[in-house]
Order: sequence, then structure tokens, then C-alpha cells
Amino acid sequence: MSLTMAPACIPKLWAWLFMVFLCLTGYNGMLQFAAATIQGYIEDTDMTCPSVCRCDEDFIYCNDRGLSSIPSLPPSASVLYLQNNHINNPGLPTSLERHLSVRVVYLYDNELDEFPMHLPPSVRELHLQDNNIRTIPRSTLARMPLLEKLHLDDNSISTVSIEDQAFADNPRLRLLFLSRNHLSSIPSGLPASLEELRLDDNRISTIPTHAFRGLSSLRCLVLDGNLLANQRIADDTFSRLSNLTELSLVRNSLQTPPVNLPSAHLQRLSLQDNALTHMPRGSLDGMHRLQRLDLSGNNLTTLPRGLFKDLDNLGQLLVRGNPWHCGCNLRWLYDWLRIRGNSITVRGLICHGPDRVRDLALIDLTSEMEECEVLRIAGTKDKGAVGGVESSTTNAPPQGSLFTLRSKRPGLGLPDSALDYTLSSSGVGKSLALNVKPLSHNSVRVTWSVAQPSSSFRLSWLRLGTGNAMGSITETLVRGDRREYLLTSLQPRSSYIICMVPLPASSESKVTISGDADSDEAVVCAKAETSDLSPLEEEDQDSRQITTLPLAGIIGGATATVSLALIFGVFCWYAHRTGHLCSRDHYTRSNSRKNKNYDDYIESGTKKDNTILEIRGPGFQMTPMPACQPVQPKPLREDYIIHTIFPSNGTGIYKGSNHVSNAGHVTNRGYREGGIPDIDYCYT
Repeated sequence: MSLTMAPACIPKLWAWLFMVFLCLTGYNGMLQFAAATIQGYIEDTDMTCPSVCRCDEDFIYCNDRGLSSIPSLPPSASVLYLQNNHINNPGLPTSLERHLSVRVVYLYDNELDEFPMHLPPSVRELHLQDNNIRTIPRSTLARMPLLEKLHLDDNSISTVSIEDQAFADNPRLRLLFLSRNHLSSIPSGLPASLEELRLDDNRISTIPTHAFRGLSSLRCLVLDGNLLANQRIADDTFSRLSNLTELSLVRNSLQTPPVNLPSAHLQRLSLQDNALTHMPRGSLDGMHRLQRLDLSGNNLTTLPRGLFKDLDNLGQLLVRGNPWHCGCNLRWLYDWLRIRGNSITVRGLICHGPDRVRDLALIDLTSEMEECEVLRIAGTKDKGAVGGVESSTTNAPPQGSLFTLRSKRPGLGLPDSALDYTLSSSGVGKSLALNVKPLSHNSVRVTWSVAQPSSSFRLSWLRLGTGNAMGSITETLVRGDRREYLLTSLQPRSSYIICMVPLPASSESKVTISGDADSDEAVVCAKAETSDLSPLEEEDQDSRQITTLPLAGIIGGATATVSLALIFGVFCWYAHRTGHLCSRDHYTRSNSRKNKNYDDYIESGTKKDNTILEIRGPGFQMTPMPACQPVQPKPLREDYIIHTIFPSNGTGIYKGSNHVSNAGHVTNRGYREGGIPDIDYCYT
């Protein structure tokens, strides 16, 4: 029986199992559908873009929207453009800290007055320029340990408002921009990871030795537009920056390049718009990798020989805006540029003097430089005849520098105007050989050679005339390493006595002050005569004088006319004022009595006083009047009449018991004759 029932139950069992399988399969599908629906909803919620912004994947553009606060952002945002709005510090929500995918934030040109808080700790680049941020707290920066680039240009940050060790918790910071703030010194505690530092357009005037300590990774340093001068920069300030590749010191007050510049890796050096007067020899030594040198906008007239000896890779030389004197002093630079050829680009090497080469490029002065070579060979022969002393050519600032002075001491061994010099163009002494050669109508080239080294030379020159000297004696001190000098701004068609004396280091002060006999014996003099002006130059000079004379006459005439008009006006004003005051008290009768002076006060039988009681509202004021009339006879009685100013009823107020009732004695003739109505004045 059991065996018979078993086959009948098997189909039912399979049916039940099939129904269970179908139920489980349907339940699983429902679960998957629900999960997919929930996931899609979540994803749609995450990618919701703020209605006032525009989103491009993880880039959120909310700039230039006039926002005062940051809207809700999708969690996937990585770059936030929030610049050019009105966002202030309360407009930064605390929920911003939870957006851990944000890497770059642009918040420049907003209304932030404090360093923003609640920024995501994942930020690597932060732009905060063009706000009004005044402080940099360490606690706020410590919230962003991954920060690499920080832009704080155009804010109100001062040196004292940067908290001590403010960047200590930012070990990855590579770029720091603090341009156009209120810094007076280099911020302290800068991280060692810093590679680019911009501090331009601040008020930095001093750089101590320890300013850049520990910044061995710094590659770019910009200090443009500050108050830096050579005297306020420590000698080894920049030598610590061993990996520096770019240094910019534009728009400062430097007279020479800072000493001990880092030379190993420097590629760009910018010194334009300073007050450079000369470049010391050796200031660019070792800069084999230098590619760009900018010396524009300074006061350089020459460059010393050998200045560019190590600039093998120099590709750009910018020197415009300097008064270059293109004489034999720049022959070495002419040769150096020709050797370099097209491998270097030069801008602005235009001659400012002498006049015959003005506005010409140095590289185009082929014939002038060949003349310098002839002069050099001739000078070498002269030196060999004297003693075979070889000298180098180094050029200092030309005549008219700070070292040129007028001689005030007659015992210095200078040219004597009372002597009749019969000298040649060369002079030879015990230890000095002097040569002079006129180059133009207003310049003379002076060269010399010495047998023994000297710390400096005193060069003096005097213009001679038919009688006494026509000009004062002028002297200048020349460095001991020089062997030539160019006298400029001389008078044409004139004879000059040029003398030189070496000043040894041991007796320089003695010679300069006392002028002893030994220094007089060492003086070597020579004579030079400047040439005549060319016809073209004479015509140009005459035309300038002719055009100057009418201008001077016009200015002088105008000045005289204005002065006379001013004097005449003062005189008329004084005469008018004097006549106006006197006319009130002293006038002359007309007709038969016009030649006799009368006084209305005496005529009316009263005594004239020098004061008038003037009624002004409830009070009285005594106003003195100048006595312009002759002395009047003193009456026997002292009766006074108080005259009212602008009376309402034309009556007077009297003092004493006597009452004047005769109106015939009342007169106002003087005022009526002047054409002024009677009502405007008082009545007696």
C-alpha cells in the first residue's frame, strides 16, 4: 500500500518545490529592483546642481552671480569657482568642511575681511586675492595640511598681522603670493618646501641675514616695487638661496647689484628701473646658466671689461633707457657682441654720447671702434718707451660724477694760471707718463701709464686764455686701476692744461690735505687744444641762440609788465583809500569860497570829535576816524552831539541842556555833492 501511494505524492512534492522556487525568484527580483531604485535616487540627489550655478561634471561655476553666501553643493564637486561675488565670512557654511573631494577654490574679489574658515581639509589650491583680509592665523591654515598654492595678493596684510609660525602646519606649500599688501619686512617662519615667493609692491626696506634661512628649495623670488637700497641688504642675504633660478628686483633704489648673488642656477636676473650707476667687475661672475639680463631704465654709462666673461648662455640682454657713452671704453663689449652674433638678442644699446654717435647702435660703430684699436696700439708703444708697463682699461663714471669737485686749496700742485705753459700733448715724470688727445670740439681723451701701482690719481685741468685763466681749476679723483679718462663738456677752440699726480695709499691723505713738495714733483702736465666747431654745428648753435633770445625777451617783458601793473594797482588803491577816508571829514566849498576850507562841525557851532557813536541794535560802538583835516580851534564850551547812523526819523540825540533848534545850520552838502542820497547818512 505504501509503495502504491509513493508515486502519487511525488508530483505534488515537485509542484510545491516549484512554487517555492518561483516565490523566491520573484522576491529576489523585487529586492534588486528596490535596491537599483534607491541607488539611482541617491545618485540623482548627489549630482543635483545649485539653481544659481552651472555644473560641468565636478566643476561648479558660481562666479559673477552676485552671491552673498555659498549655496549647497553636490558632494562630488572638486573645483569651485566662487569669484567676483559678494561673499563675506558669515556666508561660508560649516557644511563646506564635509566636501572632501574639493581640491581648488576660487574666492578672489569678494568681501572677506578675515581668513576663511570651514574650508575643506582636502584643498590644495586657494585663491583669496582682491579681498580685505588682514590677518593670517596659524589655526586656520592648520585645517588645510595639503595646501600647495596660496594666493593672497591685493589684501591688507601687514608683517605684524601674520601669526608667528603661521605656515608651520603646511609642509606641502610650494607657492605663496603676497603681492600688493602692507608688508614692511620678509615674513618669518616660511616653510622649507616653498619654491616661489612673490612679495612685490609692498613696503619692504630691509632684508636681514636670516630672512631666507632654510629656503633652500626656493626657485623664484620677486621683490619688485619695494624700498630696497644697497645699504639695507645684508651681504649674504641671497647667497643662501642656492637653487634660485629667477630673481627680480625691479623698481627699487639699488645703485649696484646686491653682492653675493646666487650664481650656480640663476637663469633670469631683472634689475630694471633702479638707480644703477655702475656694474662692479665680478658682480656677474659664475652665472654660466644666466639666460636673460635686464638692466633697463638705469643710469649706466659704461660697463667694465670682463663683466660678461661667464655669461656663456646669455640669450637676452635688455639695456634700454641708459645714457650709454660709446667711446673706446665699450670696445670690449662691441667685440663680445660681434663674436656672439645671432645667438644673443640685444635691446636698447643705443649711444647717448659723444654727439657724433648719438642715437646710433653700438654694434654699428665699426669705424669708431677701429680708431680705438689704433689708439690702443699707439698707447702700447708709448708705454713700452716709458718702461714697458702693461695696464688694463677700466672705466668709471665720466666727468661730472660725485667725485668731481672745485679746487679751493692753492697748494695742491694744480695747473697755475700765472705760468706760460709750453707743453706738448704728452708728459713724462718719474713714475707717470701722461698722454692727451682731443677727440672733438668739446672732449679730450687722457691716457697714462705708471711704473708703480697707485691707489688713485688726482686729475686736474684748466682752460687758458690770452690773459688770465678764463675758467676755474677743476679736479677729480680717479681710481687706481684706471688708465684712461674722457674729459667732456669742454669749450671749443680753447687750450687746456691737464695735470695728473699719483696718490699712493700711504700718503694719499697727506697729499690731498697738505700738498707737500713730494707731490708737487710727481705732478705731470700736458697741453691740449680743442678743435673748432664744424659749420653745421656752428649753424645749429647760432640758431639755438637766436631762438633763445626772443623767448628771453618775451619772458622779461611780461615779468616787467606784470610788476608795473601790480605797483600801479597798489598805488591807486592806496590813493583811493586815503581820498575816500578824508572826503568824509574834509572838503572844500565851491563858488566864491572854493579856496577856503570849512568844516560843517565848526560851522554848526559844535565841537568835532574823532569818534562816532554808532548804534547797532541795542548797543553802542566807538569807531575811531583818522584826522585828515587841519587842526581846528578849540571851542570854549564842550558840547557833544551823538550822531545816529541811519536814523529812522531823521532826528538826533543831544547831550546837555542846550537844544539846537535852528535847522538852517544843518548841512549835508558834502554827501549830496558826491551824488549819494541824504537818507544814507546821518543828520546834524
